[in-house]
Amino acid sequence: MQNQQFDIETLKSIKNKLDYIYFIAKSNYNDRPELMDTIENLAQVANMFVNIRIQELNDRIEISSPQGFIVSKLSNAYSRMKEYEKQKDSEFPTWKL
Repeated sequence: MQNQQFDIETLKSIKNKLDYIYFIAKSNYNDRPELMDTIENLAQVANMFVNIRIQELNDRIEISSPQGFIVSKLSNAYSRMKEYEKQKDSEFPTWKL
């Protein structure tokens, strides 16, 4: 018997927390749109991993193209972070001697 790194009940608990994070980010989108969109996308990526793992443990795969979904959501979050990084760099004063 293979030693499992995760059990279904723990994965369901993780999924519930990710759903909560997603809901809060979605509900508060207008407060800080870029931040909330990034959090929302990362929660969706993590949730997809959890869903796939649960399905694997149950010996049934129902999700089609999880890789495409993950790449898409992760790309969006990555782009937001790169833009944030650029914005922070441009706010830093240039030093002249």
